[in-house]
Amino acid sequence: MTLSGDMLQQIARRAAAALEDVSNGRPFTPHLDVWKVRDKVFLIITEDEPDQQIITVKIDPHHGDALRRDHDSITVGHYLHKQHWISVGPGPGVTRRFVENLVQDSYDLASSRQTGERS
Repeated sequence: MTLSGDMLQQIARRAAAALEDVSNGRPFTPHLDVWKVRDKVFLIITEDEPDQQIITVKIDPHHGDALRRDHDSITVGHYLHKQHWISVGPGPGVTRRFVENLVQDSYDLASSRQTGERS
């Protein structure tokens, strides 16, 4: 089952809210819901256009390349470094589990970079 844009964003919010040391706010614009772990961004939920309900997450560049190849609804990250971020919209293969895993992986990347565990 393909998720709607609303559902995609709700799942991402719930997944992010369940993680430790997380905060969220709108530091850039009222249309971007920004989620951070220890002051490092790991999730952005774009709310400015109803036809473009996306989430943007941090990702390993090689994994991001593969996901963009395999999913038409995944593009380079909006607003951020194009190599380390992807934007995800509703589409085939974008399931609840897929979104939850992307949020968790992004959180892990952001929090480990903070503590120096990954380069």
